[in-house]
Amino acid sequence: MLARIIPSSARRLPRVAPAVTRSYSENAFNKKEKAHEDQYARQHEKEQLEKLRAQIELKKLELAKLEAEHAKAQTGDKA
Repeated sequence: MLARIIPSSARRLPRVAPAVTRSYSENAFNKKEKAHEDQYARQHEKEQLEKLRAQIELKKLELAKLEAEHAKAQTGDKA
Protein backbone atom coordinates (compact mmCIF):
# COMPACT_ATOMS: atom_id res chain seq x y z
CA MET A 1 0.00 0.00 0.00
CA LEU A 2 2.85 2.35 0.77
CA ALA A 3 4.30 1.58 -2.65
CA ARG A 4 1.17 2.96 -4.28
CA ILE A 5 1.31 6.23 -2.33
CA ILE A 6 4.95 7.07 -2.98
CA PRO A 7 4.86 7.16 -6.81
CA SER A 8 1.76 9.33 -6.89
CA SER A 9 3.13 11.75 -4.31
CA ALA A 10 6.55 12.07 -5.93
CA ARG A 11 6.58 15.30 -7.86
CA ARG A 12 9.09 16.57 -10.31
CA LEU A 13 10.96 19.65 -9.25
CA PRO A 14 10.93 22.57 -11.64
CA ARG A 15 14.01 22.81 -13.79
CA VAL A 16 14.43 26.53 -13.25
CA ALA A 17 14.29 27.85 -9.74
CA PRO A 18 12.81 31.34 -9.39
CA ALA A 19 15.31 34.10 -8.77
CA VAL A 20 15.51 35.38 -5.26
CA THR A 21 14.32 38.98 -5.06
CA ARG A 22 14.60 41.53 -2.32
CA SER A 23 11.26 43.20 -2.67
CA TYR A 24 11.29 44.44 0.91
CA SER A 25 13.83 47.18 0.22
CA GLU A 26 13.53 47.67 -3.52
CA ASN A 27 9.91 48.73 -3.26
CA ALA A 28 10.77 51.64 -0.97
CA PHE A 29 13.76 52.54 -3.14
CA ASN A 30 11.65 52.46 -6.29
CA LYS A 31 9.07 54.75 -4.72
CA LYS A 32 11.76 57.20 -3.63
CA GLU A 33 13.44 57.09 -7.03
CA LYS A 34 10.12 57.66 -8.80
CA ALA A 35 9.39 60.60 -6.50
CA HIS A 36 12.76 62.16 -7.37
CA GLU A 37 12.16 61.61 -11.08
CA ASP A 38 8.68 63.15 -10.84
CA GLN A 39 10.07 66.12 -8.94
CA TYR A 40 12.76 66.63 -11.57
CA ALA A 41 10.19 66.38 -14.37
CA ARG A 42 7.91 68.93 -12.70
CA GLN A 43 10.83 71.32 -12.15
CA HIS A 44 11.97 70.91 -15.75
CA GLU A 45 8.45 71.55 -17.07
CA LYS A 46 8.16 74.62 -14.83
CA GLU A 47 11.41 76.02 -16.22
CA GLN A 48 10.29 75.33 -19.78
CA LEU A 49 6.96 77.10 -19.16
CA GLU A 50 8.75 80.12 -17.71
CA LYS A 51 10.98 80.32 -20.79
CA LEU A 52 8.00 80.03 -23.11
CA ARG A 53 6.09 82.73 -21.21
CA ALA A 54 9.09 85.04 -21.45
CA GLN A 55 9.32 84.39 -25.19
CA ILE A 56 5.59 85.08 -25.57
CA GLU A 57 5.97 88.42 -23.79
CA LEU A 58 8.88 89.37 -26.06
CA LYS A 59 6.86 88.42 -29.14
CA LYS A 60 3.89 90.48 -27.87
CA LEU A 61 6.15 93.51 -27.48
CA GLU A 62 7.62 92.95 -30.93
CA LEU A 63 4.13 92.59 -32.41
CA ALA A 64 2.94 95.79 -30.73
CA LYS A 65 5.98 97.63 -32.12
CA LEU A 66 5.35 96.31 -35.63
CA GLU A 67 1.65 97.18 -35.43
CA ALA A 68 2.56 100.71 -34.34
CA GLU A 69 4.97 101.03 -37.27
CA HIS A 70 2.32 99.67 -39.61
CA ALA A 71 -0.29 102.11 -38.30
CA LYS A 72 2.19 104.97 -38.64
CA ALA A 73 2.98 103.91 -42.20
CA GLN A 74 -0.73 103.66 -43.03
CA THR A 75 -1.45 107.16 -41.72
CA GLY A 76 1.63 108.50 -43.49
CA ASP A 77 0.42 107.09 -46.82
CA LYS A 78 -3.01 108.71 -46.45
CA ALA A 79 -1.68 112.16 -45.65
